[in-house]
Amino acid sequence: MGLLSLLRQLKKSDGEARILVLGLDNAGKTTILKKLSDEDVTTITPTQGFNIKSLMHEGFKLNVWDIGGQKSIRPYWRNYFDQTDCLLYVIDSADRKRLEETGDELSKLLEEDKLAGVPLLVLANKQDLLNALPANEVAEGLNLFSIRDRPWQIQPCSAKNGTGLQDGMEWLVKQPGTVRQKATVLFLCIW
Repeated sequence: MGLLSLLRQLKKSDGEARILVLGLDNAGKTTILKKLSDEDVTTITPTQGFNIKSLMHEGFKLNVWDIGGQKSIRPYWRNYFDQTDCLLYVIDSADRKRLEETGDELSKLLEEDKLAGVPLLVLANKQDLLNALPANEVAEGLNLFSIRDRPWQIQPCSAKNGTGLQDGMEWLVKQPGTVRQKATVLFLCIW
């Protein structure tokens, strides 16, 4: 059975919410997953294929799909949009050169019909680095202040030391339409 077939079988049932996690390569998605899983984050390698993890977060069961990919497969992200309850987008705040690229990718996502009205949590990652843009500058660079069709939040964080991740997850699970018993988290990692 192929991965796409398996994903399609994971229809949203009562008590579940689907959270789609996207971002450019090297944004820190895998490190965030490992930090939330209380795993060692000192050695991270690019995701090859996919990883699946289940973890508990404040009484929520999170079934986490960490799927590797390259720029060439970003057009296939749309295969995972069905029944998404919240979009989590990870930004490398220290990579100023790619702010425009990541903004373009985010804009494309926000134009998708299947993601219309879906709450957006932007994790402005790598705040532990001296050259990281502050969250408000990331928000300006991504044009977040112009978003009017959905609730959104930008959360400064550091996947390496965990700062801000708890606050981001708390905002995410409190959004309308997110069920508070169980959540399915889909991580699409671009490597």
